[in-house]
Amino acid sequence: MTLVVGVDAGGTVSRAVVATTDGVIVGRGEAGPGNPLAAGANSAVAAAVHEALRGHSPRSVVAATLGIAGPATAALFTPALTALGITARVDVIGDVVTALAAGTPTTSGTVLVAGTGAIAASIRDGVVAGTADGLGWLLGDEGSGRWLGLQAVRAAVRDWDSPFAARVAARTGARTANEMVYWAQALPLSEIGALAPLVCEAARSADPHATAIVDQAVTHLVRTLDELGPAEPIVLAGGLLAGDTPVRDGVLATLRTRGLHPRTSLDPAAGAAWLAARPSSPLSPAALHEALLGDRRIRGGDPGA
Repeated sequence: MTLVVGVDAGGTVSRAVVATTDGVIVGRGEAGPGNPLAAGANSAVAAAVHEALRGHSPRSVVAATLGIAGPATAALFTPALTALGITARVDVIGDVVTALAAGTPTTSGTVLVAGTGAIAASIRDGVVAGTADGLGWLLGDEGSGRWLGLQAVRAAVRDWDSPFAARVAARTGARTANEMVYWAQALPLSEIGALAPLVCEAARSADPHATAIVDQAVTHLVRTLDELGPAEPIVLAGGLLAGDTPVRDGVLATLRTRGLHPRTSLDPAAGAAWLAARPSSPLSPAALHEALLGDRRIRGGDPGA
């Protein structure tokens, strides 16, 4: 069996897919964060690949494509993959490229990502031609999961007697507004980001604080996309935009009013595997994409999509 490896390594989790060159996924793996800025040079990517390879020979791998959030080179990951027995070529590309690949069989388009962080990117022939935001939680990533969590904490300490503050306090363990302040000053970034589902759930329940935060996130994300003058196909990626969230609903509603009908990126690791397999696959790029990813367009979007 001739195999390829695809990896999607983000700020929260790294996922790996092992597939045949004719588009059959034979293994999946998952490990911790693989973003070098967030986690440094760690073994999470190799751990995810090791799990995905279980039962298959690493020497059968003819190519590996790693989609990495943050600056990285193959040299950062190749030694750990070589230790697993993988001697094939390793390509490290931006996770925005693999996110686009997971939503369309074309190699050009625009992708908007909102997960742990947030970024929009223009892709031309598989190469990043321009980006907007993606500046990290301190300077940007507006509308991201971590941004939602930060806004939740800020809203809670400013209106401590609100039902929304009670939700946030129950999650963080803070008993007073002052305790919340001290909790936040310690910068528990993963726990702050983990408040994003709470915000989305509260917004679904029409909580005014959560609804306002979600509305702001939608505004920020659409504005980030607009900075690029987005060209179709547009692919929405990351947990907030590929999952069933009010943030996605708001972004979709705004884009629909402009006559735009985005697709969704549901499996960037498989998108990375598609990129790795294309040069050696007996299938056409479109047929290979269909085999690995199927129809990934957003349900309820374009009636013809």
